[in-house]
Amino acid sequence: MSEHRRKPPHPQGGGRAAGRRGASPQPPSARRVGPQRGGGSGTPPHGSPAPESRAHGSRAEARRAAGRGAARRGGRGGAGEGRGGRPPQGKKRFIDYPRFGKTGFRRWVPSWKLVTGSVIGFIGMIVAATGIALAWVDVPDPHKAATAESNVYYWADGTQMAATGGNTNRQIVPLAKIPESMQNAVISAENASFWDDWGVDPKGIMRAVLNMAQGGQTQSGSTITQQYVKNAMLSQEQTLKRKVTELLISIKAGQTVPKEEILAGYLNTAYYGRGAYGIQAAAQAYYGKNAEDLDPSESAVLSAVLNGPNLYDPAGGIGDNATKEENLKRVQKRWAWTLLREVEEGHMTEADRAKYSQFPMPKDPKQAVGMNGQIGYLVETAQKYVVKKSKISADDLGKGGYQIYTTFDKGKTDALTKAVQVTRKEYIKEGREQDKFVQFGAASVEAKTGKVVAIYGGEGFDKEHFTNNADSSGVPVGSTWKPYVLAAAMEHGTKKSGGQPISPQSKYNGNDLLPIKDRNGKLITTADGTPFRQKNESSTPYGYITLNEAMEKSVNTPFVQLGIDVGLEKVRDVAASTGILKESFDKLNASFSLGTSTPSAIRMAASYATFATSGTHVDPYTVTAVKKGGTDVGELELPKPTQAMSDQVANNVTKVLENVVENGTGKKARIPGRSVAGKTGTTDKNKSAWFVGYTRQISTSVALFRTDPKSQNKELLSMNGTGGKDSIHGGDIPAEVWREYMEAALKGVPNEDFPQAEPLGTRIDQEGAPSPSTSPSSSPSSSPSSTPSSTPSSTPSSATPSTSSSQSCDPFDFKCQPGGNSNAGPGSGGADRGTSTGQSSGGGSTSSSSPSANGGVNGGQPNSGGGGLFGGSSSSGSGGTNRKD
Repeated sequence: MSEHRRKPPHPQGGGRAAGRRGASPQPPSARRVGPQRGGGSGTPPHGSPAPESRAHGSRAEARRAAGRGAARRGGRGGAGEGRGGRPPQGKKRFIDYPRFGKTGFRRWVPSWKLVTGSVIGFIGMIVAATGIALAWVDVPDPHKAATAESNVYYWADGTQMAATGGNTNRQIVPLAKIPESMQNAVISAENASFWDDWGVDPKGIMRAVLNMAQGGQTQSGSTITQQYVKNAMLSQEQTLKRKVTELLISIKAGQTVPKEEILAGYLNTAYYGRGAYGIQAAAQAYYGKNAEDLDPSESAVLSAVLNGPNLYDPAGGIGDNATKEENLKRVQKRWAWTLLREVEEGHMTEADRAKYSQFPMPKDPKQAVGMNGQIGYLVETAQKYVVKKSKISADDLGKGGYQIYTTFDKGKTDALTKAVQVTRKEYIKEGREQDKFVQFGAASVEAKTGKVVAIYGGEGFDKEHFTNNADSSGVPVGSTWKPYVLAAAMEHGTKKSGGQPISPQSKYNGNDLLPIKDRNGKLITTADGTPFRQKNESSTPYGYITLNEAMEKSVNTPFVQLGIDVGLEKVRDVAASTGILKESFDKLNASFSLGTSTPSAIRMAASYATFATSGTHVDPYTVTAVKKGGTDVGELELPKPTQAMSDQVANNVTKVLENVVENGTGKKARIPGRSVAGKTGTTDKNKSAWFVGYTRQISTSVALFRTDPKSQNKELLSMNGTGGKDSIHGGDIPAEVWREYMEAALKGVPNEDFPQAEPLGTRIDQEGAPSPSTSPSSSPSSSPSSTPSSTPSSTPSSATPSTSSSQSCDPFDFKCQPGGNSNAGPGSGGADRGTSTGQSSGGGSTSSSSPSANGGVNGGQPNSGGGGLFGGSSSSGSGGTNRKD
């Protein structure tokens, strides 16, 4: 028989059971147990006979011996000693965890009894807590709901500017006076199972909880009952506590309140926009009728508006995505879908649906109380900023209760309004056809901080002018864009300069109808293959002039070619670095450098402030804090300064723009005793005119244009003849408004000179520009065979100064022309100086017949061809007319 199968001998006193217990194998850990009491050496090797038990004993003795052995083993190898540990001794606990009698990881795996018990217990606790909570909460009274509060707006000095709202525009009507069409529209679109559900939607709840867990904003109740409860609760805070309370009340309301009462409560407490709470106020605000008179089509519109008044009111809302056009598209789509849902749910027949094919356009909203003059535009601008920069939604803001602290300065706002009114009265005459629809827009920004201190948005909401001209785009800025081209050239250089900065003293061809070349020197062509030619204000043959002089006279052709040479992407990037928004950029073509882009007046003022502060840019802002009940809730972060360009580049641009005001197209903006820099801008066909200028303290932009504010597309109209002038330039009316305002705004403020501009860049002349070594005046002296007697005495003497002047000109002596007199020799023009008589276009690449051959413009008449500020290049082959500024 095998050694392993041999049975151990029975103990002498204890019976078979005791023998089996005595012979039972030890657990693995027992193999390492130390010597036994009395000198034993521990457990024998595997297969060895068990040690003899006592000669005399009983079963009780055997059990006691086994117990003593287990105790010893437990003390040495029990729980906590490793995989081989024995289960701890003692009584089981009520909650058997860690589990009694188990070893290793099994001790930590809960039993099915424990799991089941825990789940049942947890559910019981939830049910009990829910029951207690349901007994505790009350269903809100709709007659006490939707208590409105004012939004109060403050000037920068803390005094009150305006208060909006405050009186709840709401009148509760019974369900019998709410047309079935309105009831059906809301139920079909928002909660088709309304009549049968328990007041809550588990799927909707899970979506809301998941959204909150991910850090998103809590969602509104997905059932009509939940939405009613939310509307009727005084607290509209977006927190988990409020959401749970809303859920509990919804469950209770769903079980205790009749469905008819819930539906009436919802329709009477919901916010429809335009300050209207409830269906009766909404019917009056949108259609000027009582709720009971609404037809199914109008009901579908108001049902759509409930989806979000700010985004579905056809009159527009707050924010870039809430324009009239976008809102109208949105509400029309939702209106059509709602009618379709009513058919699908059996609330309307196909035949009835076919009766409503025309969208029932709501009437325009009424003017808000106290929003006369500029106040309406100031409030609107602040609202937009709050919605864009905080977590407060437009609809929440519309419900009131907030205190908004703005950056607007009352004194400066009044001064800007007065400047516009005085200039308008002087030039714009009622009844004159070309003075109809004249619009002003202006903004003023504190240069070092970005605070918007004043705006002029139009004649006022009370005059039915609802478009804020200071904070809307769509008006091309014209030649006020040229400083970005110059800044890009000084920052990045051109291909010819090897990427090294170029100086404002670099010369470019300023002739009219000049063919423009790409960066590889090839002619840019139009769609029909003819060369694209850029148009100036006039046909003056300027020839090769410095970039400084081209800026002074606002000559187009040098900057169009310079923009191509630098790279239009770099010009765009420089403009963007100063705060011009990407959505206002026009397409990148040759005319991009002439200001086809359409930033707002606020953005242009803040952008030019970058030059005033030596290249440091701060984004414009209009609100410093938003509070509710004295607690800051806006969490607004003030914009931080960024370095948009080097201080040398910015200071050099300022030096050039100072010259524009002192000697160029911006002379009407001069303020005696003040350092002023700025640029004029006038666009194609005289459709807009700008002046943007700055001191060290304030940057201000003024825009002038013509458009019917009530027109659908806001098409710009020509200003030829406006103000009794043949054409309007940026250096005329806009510059006068600018000066009038700035004198008042800076009254009593000491002048602060601009930082000294250090010489920057290398003079890089356009190909073909004459240089001192090749000028005609130096030719005689360059011939070694010429004798003094054969050469007029004046010739050599004139050659000498020409050469020396190129070496001795100060980099910022803009009147100094290296290489000779700017009014002599090839390439000169100087028409504005009265020296162009008998001069050729010297070096220009177009012949005298070019204008007529290419459909150009003579005598200042607008060019109908493309290639100008609006159309890019076209088959006419001629650039559009950018008026002289």
